[in-house]
Amino acid sequence: MSQIAELKELLAQPRQVFITTHHKPDADALGSSLGLAGYLRKKGHHVTVVTPSDYPDFLAWMPGNDDVVVYDPRRNDAKVRELVNQAEVLFCLDFSCLSRINELGEYVRDAPGTKVLIDHHQQPEHFAQIEFSNPKAAATAELVFEIIRDLGDQDLIDAGIGECLYAGIMTDTGSFRHSSTSRNVHLIIAELLGAGINPSEVHRRIYDSHSEERLRFLGFVLKDKLTVLREFNTAYIAITAAELRQYHSKTGDTEGLVNFALSIEGIVFAAIFIDRTQAVKISFRSVGDFSASEFSRRHFNGGGHHNAAGGISHVPLPATLDRFLELLPDYQVELLGAPLASPAPVA
Repeated sequence: MSQIAELKELLAQPRQVFITTHHKPDADALGSSLGLAGYLRKKGHHVTVVTPSDYPDFLAWMPGNDDVVVYDPRRNDAKVRELVNQAEVLFCLDFSCLSRINELGEYVRDAPGTKVLIDHHQQPEHFAQIEFSNPKAAATAELVFEIIRDLGDQDLIDAGIGECLYAGIMTDTGSFRHSSTSRNVHLIIAELLGAGINPSEVHRRIYDSHSEERLRFLGFVLKDKLTVLREFNTAYIAITAAELRQYHSKTGDTEGLVNFALSIEGIVFAAIFIDRTQAVKISFRSVGDFSASEFSRRHFNGGGHHNAAGGISHVPLPATLDRFLELLPDYQVELLGAPLASPAPVA
């Protein structure tokens, strides 16, 4: 039986559905989750979306946002565990391994319900009974659209569902400028336009809704925290916990900063290191043949896409930077010889 046929049979009657996505959800993670939730509710299912952490305020406009349960182990652990265990179907969106949802990972792994993975990252963990995994897809929201279409329900995609999916595709393609922007992407966007979405309003809500403090933080980062290493065609940004506090940084304020480093002419590899106190969170971006994902996976317990990956370090920020700088000479020939290509997709 094909995956679509299995899913159609699974959803043939109303179900208790649990949807979750990765830690610190971005527009694709939340948009694909809420878009799918909106569709499933139209089909008569009882749906709960749970995120393993908070997410940026500029995503709060999405239809269904008010019903999202943000997991907090100190506040609602028992409630969320009950939701997981009562779910007949658990959708896992925009992550390839259960470690990406923190404490929820083991809850989902042990859950009795049927697990469905919908994701576009490399090297899926294969924990789900039904798996829609396509690393060539531009966004998980692209896959969600295709699944709804292939289930024969594209007519149920209204403007609200469509704008959630559009937000995911728009952001993960860098406003349609990354190499992942395929013919299929444009055909899907045409269908979403037909459903009545307002692209300019979605763009404004996501990209033109920054606080004054966030813009001043951006200016500080670009002026004082950007380091360019021409001998390695590499640029990086390192932000301390004290600097985050100084600018009252909120969730989402550091999103996209690494792309400024990558946008410098001649740079093929960029990184941002953010001291989150408990650990140093890292984002890598690259262009051309240099694999940000392989670098992250090999050295910083991470992974993602070929040109866009995340990582983590459990040693202090200075030691993490020292490790990064020690590694670069090993990649110098590859970095200096890497052909330039279009900017990397956003993870």
